[in-house]
Parts: sequence; C-alpha cells; structure tokens
Amino acid sequence: MDSSSLSSAAGLGTVDPQLQHFIEVETQKQRFQQLVHQMTELCWEKCMDKPGPKLDSRAEACFVNCVERFIDTSQFILNRLEQTQKSKPVFSESLSD
Repeated sequence: MDSSSLSSAAGLGTVDPQLQHFIEVETQKQRFQQLVHQMTELCWEKCMDKPGPKLDSRAEACFVNCVERFIDTSQFILNRLEQTQKSKPVFSESLSD
C-alpha cells in the first residue's frame, strides 16, 4: 500500500487490518524498549557503585532485586489502571444520565 492509498483510506475512516496490526505490534515493541531502557537506567544508578571488570555479588543481587521490583511495580500499576478503567462508566452512558 503506497502513501496515497494510505491517506485516502485514512480519510475514509477505514484502515487495512494488516497495517493496523503492524502498527500495533510496532507500538508494543517501542513501549517495551522504553520500559527496558527505564529499568536499565534506574537499576544501573541504584546498584552500580563503581564499574569494574566483574560484577560483584552485592551488585548482582541488587540488580536482580531491582529488576524484580520494577516488574512488580509496573504490573501493579497496569492492573490498577485496568481496574480503574473498568469501574468508570462509558462516556456515552454518562451523557445519558
């Protein structure tokens, strides 16, 4: 699909399902990469006192703990946001009240 057909399809409100799926997958990849970058930066600052040729056991344990806490926290936030979204009334329903 060239750019002119994409813009005409977008103008009509219809998008090729394959293109839409591709965009969703790429967006998910980008979000994942951002998360990994955030986690790496946070844990590096927290756990790495002085870079050396080997990772000592204290730093290794700190990295493991930091990554696990980062994942736990991210999952908790996602679950909480999902619960909040489910408990909110749909916009059109709130207008009819």
